Amino acid sequence: MYVMKFTEEEQMFCNGTLTRFGNIQMCPSSGILNYGQGLFEGLKTYRKEDEGILLFRTEENALRMKVGADRMCMPSPTVDQFIDAVKKTVLANKRWVPPHGRGSLYIRPLLMGTGRNLEVKPSSEYTFLVYASPVGNGLKGVLNLMVEDNVHRATPGGTGGIKAVTNYSPIYKPLTEAKAKGFSDLLYLDALTGSNIEECSGCNIFILKGNVISTPTTHGTILPGITRKSIMEIASGFGYQVEERAIPIKEVFDAEEVFCTGTAMIVKSVASITYQGKRIEYKLGAETLAQKLHATLTGIQTGVIEDKLGWTMVID
Repeated sequence: MYVMKFTEEEQMFCNGTLTRFGNIQMCPSSGILNYGQGLFEGLKTYRKEDEGILLFRTEENALRMKVGADRMCMPSPTVDQFIDAVKKTVLANKRWVPPHGRGSLYIRPLLMGTGRNLEVKPSSEYTFLVYASPVGNGLKGVLNLMVEDNVHRATPGGTGGIKAVTNYSPIYKPLTEAKAKGFSDLLYLDALTGSNIEECSGCNIFILKGNVISTPTTHGTILPGITRKSIMEIASGFGYQVEERAIPIKEVFDAEEVFCTGTAMIVKSVASITYQGKRIEYKLGAETLAQKLHATLTGIQTGVIEDKLGWTMVID
């Protein structure tokens, strides 16, 4: 894993080093442990047919971390430092990158307030850490969603639009309850009106009607997913009209197809959405737009399809 520090003396991130993956020491009064001052990112690297290794849109993750760090009153590594740390981590773990078509190496950058801090204030020291783990080809199967109309994932003015570590555990309880009932995930509604869909626990959502693909606007409560952004660009290239807007929950009742996007799942079809006891089912199968988008994006990520958009980076 790669570790780089920001100290009171240096006032900048510097002197990053690779070290063996393992536990880290931290003061019990550190900002991340007491006040949740932390961010994370998630990205993947893939092995090509010729054994080369490809990174995908790493700069976008670096830029998103910078935006999140500013919101959380934290310094962040530069874009070049972020990319360099990811490259070094991947190369140090290249034997763990699965064979072509068999999965990917998932990379997890963390930014944490690690200085001693009993007061409610920003930390004085920070740690940027990158580790990795091999994973299979995304989440299997299709999604069966339940609309959550009591718990909200994010609120206006909060941190829903960044990858703050505190965004996720508050939804564990309703998510666990939904999974116990057989659902894959929850679809959350906006906190102001309770009438517009926002996103799921860890992925963005799209609906298809005719030639129009719609996804909720990222206005501060929805994470601007990098897979989401990529799928929007690919779909536009296919000739679809792609729009970002407020989507009332009632519109999911007559959608032709629904799918979700995220780093882990890439693109996954939604088989059904259940809302207030009513279950709506959607088109599935090899002929769906979701399957076409998935094949195109994974083709680019793995080097099977020529990358004409400049999204991938070969590392060696």
